[in-house]
Amino acid sequence: MELTMDFPQSKKMINPTHDIQLFAGRAHKQLAEEIASYLGTNVGPMIIKNFADGEIYVQVQQSIRGDDVFIIQPLSNPVNENLMELLIMIDAFKRASAKSITAVIPYYGYARQDRKTSGREAITAKLVADLLTTAGASRILAMDLHTGQIQGFFNILVDHIYATPVLTDYIKKLNIPSDKLVAVSPDTGGVQRTRVFAKQLECPLAIIDKRRDKHNEAIADHVIGDVRGKICVLVDDMIDTAGTICEASKLLVREGAEKVYVCAAHGILSGPAIQRLEEAPVEEVIITNSIPLDREVSEKFTQLSIAPILGEAISRIHDNESVSSLFGFEKEYKSY
Repeated sequence: MELTMDFPQSKKMINPTHDIQLFAGRAHKQLAEEIASYLGTNVGPMIIKNFADGEIYVQVQQSIRGDDVFIIQPLSNPVNENLMELLIMIDAFKRASAKSITAVIPYYGYARQDRKTSGREAITAKLVADLLTTAGASRILAMDLHTGQIQGFFNILVDHIYATPVLTDYIKKLNIPSDKLVAVSPDTGGVQRTRVFAKQLECPLAIIDKRRDKHNEAIADHVIGDVRGKICVLVDDMIDTAGTICEASKLLVREGAEKVYVCAAHGILSGPAIQRLEEAPVEEVIITNSIPLDREVSEKFTQLSIAPILGEAISRIHDNESVSSLFGFEKEYKSY
């Protein structure tokens, strides 16, 4: 099921005094088409194919000289293929004399390696930022980065937007009484994100104390806050293997929660994630279409469209208007 939040019904028309070109890689063509529909334009023609040895070939099929180019490409699975494809597309547009090249990255891959937690580790979030800049990107439009500090890894402009309005709008439509609702952060690192969520829903906040002994394996210890008899909304930026979310949901039920909903901007859903979520004590899993959902899922999963919010951000960047004011509560995101 795919839903959109309540944006104005009339389609946003491109300013006719400017030239804008929207293109897409192979990672998520459906999202690109939805964004184009919102903007009242089309996705530009390109040839993207692989040689026999796997090398990626890109050719732009129309003139973009002097135009503002926006490339839609989430760095989702297969992340290495999609990243390399994006770099090659940026290079092609640069050599075709585009006025500006904005990489629209709904999901920024390699973001979890944003610092050294032990010796001799790579910081891949910075490496990817350097690669995009070197390839020729003029600007980055990203959604719900794993940590806000990643914006500082770039030496070019970064517009960081959020799926929170889309997700909270859906939760509000469930008509859960505010005195029954609690927004829950699955770990201490997501407290600020969940605080914004709680403020929008006008409900209290709870935090789960979690430890991680190894990658993709989390253990939820105890809950800070009152969840007994409450309807809990677990808020995270991404669901990968779903270990964190499932352990958190089980803990909340043990602590007396009546129901548990899960909200995340990015539904990566790797490996056993879908089966884990199907078996977990979760009422509904609510994600956005920042990443294509190419696996069979039950009605327990709801995917919301972020095309209107991305389309509006693209329009505002193109017309030199404020992007942060799109949310109306940007001050709450200072440390998000």
